[in-house]
Amino acid sequence: MHYADYKTILSPQNGINLYRGCTHGCIYCDSRSKCYQINHDFEDIGVKRDALKILENQLRKKRKPVQVLTGSMCDPYIPLEEELKLTRGMLELILKYNCGVSILTKSARILRDLDLLKQINEKTKCVVSTTLTTFDEDLCKKIEPNVSTTYERFKMLETMRDSGIPTVVWLCPLLPFINDDVKNLKGILDYCVRAKVAGILSFRFGTTMRDGSRDYFYECLDKTFPGIKQKYIATYGNQYECPSPNHAALSAILKQTCQQYGILYKTNDVFAYLSKYESQTKQLSFFD
Repeated sequence: MHYADYKTILSPQNGINLYRGCTHGCIYCDSRSKCYQINHDFEDIGVKRDALKILENQLRKKRKPVQVLTGSMCDPYIPLEEELKLTRGMLELILKYNCGVSILTKSARILRDLDLLKQINEKTKCVVSTTLTTFDEDLCKKIEPNVSTTYERFKMLETMRDSGIPTVVWLCPLLPFINDDVKNLKGILDYCVRAKVAGILSFRFGTTMRDGSRDYFYECLDKTFPGIKQKYIATYGNQYECPSPNHAALSAILKQTCQQYGILYKTNDVFAYLSKYESQTKQLSFFD
């Protein structure tokens, strides 16, 4: 861990990352890509000095409350959060300034802050998102070694459901030749239906790779899935987008399930829901 100085914390689009880097070890992590300019060892977490003070100054200057989004680059509930409690402090400020929050995490540590999440949702809108990539617990430990397991995340979703907090599942990536099969997708979707998620975010079934993230991914494939790297190279070369050969079949299953159970699934609709600020008195059903 190391500290770094920043002038601002909240982006013009109301996004925030309190940490830079991650220790989850997910083999497909896009945040390792060189384009994000994390110019230090990825596991050496960069902590933004005086982050909460800077955030409060920015929120105080807002003319009206906003929907704050966090977690898309670096998980707000990495193990270091247990010590520093910056994410909890962020939530306290969001509550203080009547803002809403959309928070993405792969960790059940978020349950520590259930009290604040419920209070925010009572006043405005709190949406908890998590990534689900594989129904197979053993496979989960291989591709996402240091996160809460898929089942633990499912139980977290159920807790949010029972607390009246809406949830969204990021269904990505389904890695070609590893977890992009119908059985896996149906298992994940069963969890989504049981947890009554508001939306499922899926871009294109498959994965993406950039300079930086590709090197780490291939290194992990060599260690855990011998022979698969060669299959990727033969199929995709140096492409950014690596679509699953099963994309059409998987997309049809996703669409049918979401329509059957009234779950948002169109990318623009899900992002609009996540980013829209709503006061409690004006909050609409996800399905209107």
